[in-house]
Amino acid sequence: MGPASRLGFTTFLNVINGDLESTAHTRNGVNPATKEPNPPVPVATSSDLDRAVVAAETAFQRWSQVPVEERRTALFAYADALNAEKEGFTNLLTREQGKPLAQAAFEVESAVMWIKGLASLELPETVLEETAERKIVQRFVPLGVAAAIVPWNFPVLLAIGKLTSALVTGNCIIIKPSPFTPYCALKLAELAIPFFPKGVVQALSGEDNLGPLLTQHPGIRKISFTGSTETGKLVGASCANTLKHCTLELGGNDPAIVCDNVDIDQVVPKLGVLCFLNCGQICMAIKRVYVHESVYEEFRDKLVAFVKSLPIGDGMDSGTFFGPIQNQLQYSKAKDLLESVASEGLKTALKGTATDLAGYFVHPTIVDNPPDDARVVVEEPFAPILPLLKWSTEEEVITRANAGPTGLGGSVWSRDLDRAHRLARRLCTGSVWVNTHFSVAPHVPFGGHKESGLGVEWGVEGLKAYCNSQTLWLYKNV
Repeated sequence: MGPASRLGFTTFLNVINGDLESTAHTRNGVNPATKEPNPPVPVATSSDLDRAVVAAETAFQRWSQVPVEERRTALFAYADALNAEKEGFTNLLTREQGKPLAQAAFEVESAVMWIKGLASLELPETVLEETAERKIVQRFVPLGVAAAIVPWNFPVLLAIGKLTSALVTGNCIIIKPSPFTPYCALKLAELAIPFFPKGVVQALSGEDNLGPLLTQHPGIRKISFTGSTETGKLVGASCANTLKHCTLELGGNDPAIVCDNVDIDQVVPKLGVLCFLNCGQICMAIKRVYVHESVYEEFRDKLVAFVKSLPIGDGMDSGTFFGPIQNQLQYSKAKDLLESVASEGLKTALKGTATDLAGYFVHPTIVDNPPDDARVVVEEPFAPILPLLKWSTEEEVITRANAGPTGLGGSVWSRDLDRAHRLARRLCTGSVWVNTHFSVAPHVPFGGHKESGLGVEWGVEGLKAYCNSQTLWLYKNV
């Protein structure tokens, strides 16, 4: 599954207490571009999880007392090791996830940057009061054992964001990758073995029952989950039974508002890429584009021409932009949504098709001004299927953009920055962008409003999510 390297990308094992382990029962993922099986991976049992939690609880007693400077140094060394293996991880990521090599390389390189960026942040220790009599300090202390439930669309970057945030704050972590994309996460944990004490970083590949075992386990004090809103609600409910801390980064149906004064020739290529990166399989990709009626036709036609120019194929082929949908389940959902476009009698500006003879390929579709209650507008497609909609007044477009239960991200595109800022401030989303979309950085918190999530990842606020707030009252005179 990739070129030979120091780490090795041919065998894939769980990491428990610093050891590499297989299991009696194994399974395999599938290369979505070819439907060919990838190598076998373990299927962790509840006993495996129990041993991992005990190892993490033991490691936490020491790791939480390691000075933050030493934890940071270890993470920086780990980042350098990941960078040295980036070619192997890039090839592996494309073969298990399907995204083109260029996009896979960007994810791996971003992961290196995320480790260094997150590990460089400082948790505040705030003096709330100091008098001759007393001093009151708020500080943040680690929770214990954290579990990272990682999705299949960005299995490297999202695992690394959770791992680094947990470790730099003094926690231990157990990573559970998606059953669809277990390979890179197992190698990330294996790569970590020389850099951290046993039990600090562990990874368990499993089937669908492993997630509920994690959320129910009394020894785990924090769950960081990225995935669908439907599953996120189940995770939150399960965490409540043991009062676990949980961060939920869930689905989105991000709107982009294009104003009448944009430079269309400049905006179309930017927006076209941001709508269709990773085949639209990004929680905060643009999912609905509202274009002012006065420029709608020109914008539509130029967007169609641009998207037609983007190559479709196996992610291992040079130049590919559209790889396959990652798995058969998601492919079936995308195919069903495409069929709804036809059954609802909607007009398409670009009519795509779904073919799975070799792999799970969905060709891009742009729906021409569908009604607001069409499925393609209401649902998050997680596929290269995009509704383009007309708008006329600011009040109208804000109401429409904010409709629906989710609120992950949104953007406004305009050369009038005052107008753009005015519109952007009214979007009910966790992230708001002007003249871009999907910009993220390790020092910037990311999360959603409404049913797009609970809490934030990344940034100082993301680090706090792996901690308890502790208030220290120090009376000076005894």
